Amino acid sequence: MTLLILMQKKLSTVPEKPGVYLFKDRDSKVLYVGKAKGLRNRLRSYFQKSSSLDERKSAMMRSVRDFEYTVTENELEALVLEANLIKQYKPRFNVLLRDDKSYPYIKLTVNEKWPRLEVVRRIKKDGARYFDPYVTSGAMWNILSFIRNNFHIPTCKYSLEKRMRPCIQHQIKKCIAPCTGLVDHDEYMNTINEIRLLLDGRNKKLLEALEKKMKRLSEEMNYEEAARVRDRIKSIQTISESQKAVAPGLGDVDAIGFFRKENMTVFKILFSRNGIMIGSRDFRLKDVSGEADGYLMKNFIEQFYIKEIIPPAEIICSFMPEDSIILSSWLSAKKGSQVKISVPKRGIKKGLVEMAEENAKVLCISEKVQDERSVIKELAATMNLHKIPENIGAFDISNISGKEAAGAFVFWENGAFRKENYRHIKMDSVKGPDDYSMMKEMLRRTLKKTGVRGQGSGVRDEDKNKEIIVIPDLIIIDGGREHLNAALQVMKELDIDIDVIGVAKDPDRAFLPDKEFPVSLEDGRPASVLLKRVRDEAHRFAITYHKKLRTKRVFESILEKIPGIGRKRRFELLRHFGSIEAIRQASAEEISVIKGFNKVIAEKVLESLKKD
Repeated sequence: MTLLILMQKKLSTVPEKPGVYLFKDRDSKVLYVGKAKGLRNRLRSYFQKSSSLDERKSAMMRSVRDFEYTVTENELEALVLEANLIKQYKPRFNVLLRDDKSYPYIKLTVNEKWPRLEVVRRIKKDGARYFDPYVTSGAMWNILSFIRNNFHIPTCKYSLEKRMRPCIQHQIKKCIAPCTGLVDHDEYMNTINEIRLLLDGRNKKLLEALEKKMKRLSEEMNYEEAARVRDRIKSIQTISESQKAVAPGLGDVDAIGFFRKENMTVFKILFSRNGIMIGSRDFRLKDVSGEADGYLMKNFIEQFYIKEIIPPAEIICSFMPEDSIILSSWLSAKKGSQVKISVPKRGIKKGLVEMAEENAKVLCISEKVQDERSVIKELAATMNLHKIPENIGAFDISNISGKEAAGAFVFWENGAFRKENYRHIKMDSVKGPDDYSMMKEMLRRTLKKTGVRGQGSGVRDEDKNKEIIVIPDLIIIDGGREHLNAALQVMKELDIDIDVIGVAKDPDRAFLPDKEFPVSLEDGRPASVLLKRVRDEAHRFAITYHKKLRTKRVFESILEKIPGIGRKRRFELLRHFGSIEAIRQASAEEISVIKGFNKVIAEKVLESLKKD
């Protein structure tokens, strides 16, 4: 029985109801995820000889060997399921938004008695307040630094419900230390309300409140506190001047610009909160010539907001996306209040959309928007690679004289870093400062089980039956000739036949296995820039993990040396006092009241710390 007859037989059992369908290849890998108001007619349209499919979908159908479908109650459920399945499978023939970033939020824990600020990337329904998404993390850290320097609320994670000795942050006047029990709760909540106004962008209302507060303090002859409020007012006025205002009454709006030329489509999204521009992002889509503009806009909105991001009250576009009513219902449920999708005809909103469109156009036609394929081809030619790589992996080692050695692996594909494939390893099996042995160990432990290479393939843990790492087409080693040779020994040992090059710094240059002299990467060509970018990401990832290990050692090693002080007692000490220095300054009586301690142990702790 031919494949077409089998498919027609299966199609006859498909109901004409809303739902989601998946096309699969001979290995049961998902090639495409779609949704339909009527599943039977939509699926039949793919298998009819008269179907006018574009080139991309025609190529897909030549690989299709089976399909699955899921019936839903309505189109809204189908849209949500489709978005989640695309996010899960990342099918080859779907139009994918290549963006693996989750944007940070500032969380104000107003659900706690003593609210604090945290940086989070996941939003929970916990009663806390979440501000923005900060598409540029620099702006977020600037505002956090400003708040901590001017409002002095706690930054630690210790419980403020229990009385404890204030830590070093209080001593250097960076925290008012509500943990001491000496801070008035009503006054603290007034400070929290001021922070909330600042994060909401309502600086004018905040300044008015602070002006009244300063005047009241002056009348009460509390001149020292009045001077602090005066300085805070000046700082807020300075930060307000630096913010790019769009329109005070605009509210929370995302403006999506769209520009399409030949086979390239660019989206530019401008984020405005409370009338202030807080950032922008741009995205490129390629090989979408057969798709309608309305579908691409719908697809963009669906994939962008499926992430951990709170949609604004309004999304404005130059034209309506497909399924705009369903999209609006889905976004409203996600936000917990009404989200409107509109096409502005005049006024400030229309100007904002036109600005986004103009930016998208500039990006599309400028030299900044380069064809990644041409860059990869250039890279393959320049470095004498055996094949044009679809993806690149990079390894680096970070240590100080062999201590707290950390190995790191990063993965790049289709113009973006795929952090789900990142790995770091604590290099505890190599003793002493031996970078070459560490590099060998890192590669062995990361690539020890090779599996079958190819798109979507990877190393599998036979015990847990789960994917560990995708084997890249090209491996970059951060280092020179000796580091490269160490890596090549491991590749030969593991019988892995792929391209490997070393990329060194100062000056930037690439070492190739079959060339005596390195290739300079100081020429500014896109291929050279890409190699350095991937190497630098591996270096950043390795350094970050190394610093984490080093900080942990410095913080805990002193207490670990004290006989009889195990992990639980160390934790209780640090939780109670907050720092080693604070423990040193404490009395034996203060330590002895902590759970698990008595006066004898407390005196032993103090004696050991004084010797250190």
